Amino acid sequence: QVHLVESGGELVQAGGSLRLSCAASGHTLSNLAMAWFRQAPGKEREFVAAISWSGRTTDYADSVKGRFTISRDNAKNTVYLQMNSLKPEDTAVYYCAARYYSGSNKGSDYDYWGQGTQVTVSS
Repeated sequence: QVHLVESGGELVQAGGSLRLSCAASGHTLSNLAMAWFRQAPGKEREFVAAISWSGRTTDYADSVKGRFTISRDNAKNTVYLQMNSLKPEDTAVYYCAARYYSGSNKGSDYDYWGQGTQVTVSS
């Protein structure tokens, strides 16, 4: 069983930066593809970024390309989401998710989820 805990969300002004972390326990991350999703109030959950188990392959939603970077440190069993040039429309609860081996941009493909961390971007 994989247990995921996100952290790093907070209130930030537009144009600012945040780094989210997702710490895993109960299982090594080394054979897990990881992803970040987000859900804003009244909206459906949407894909943000994904990274392969090796870290060699990444994928991003068009809305965050060039601003967000997903990375991983398998030795620390942690995945990160560096968010720069934040916009008010980035406001959402951000969730970390894991699945075995290959990455995906579909939430239904992921087996394990964290509880989420709130990111609020003020204008």
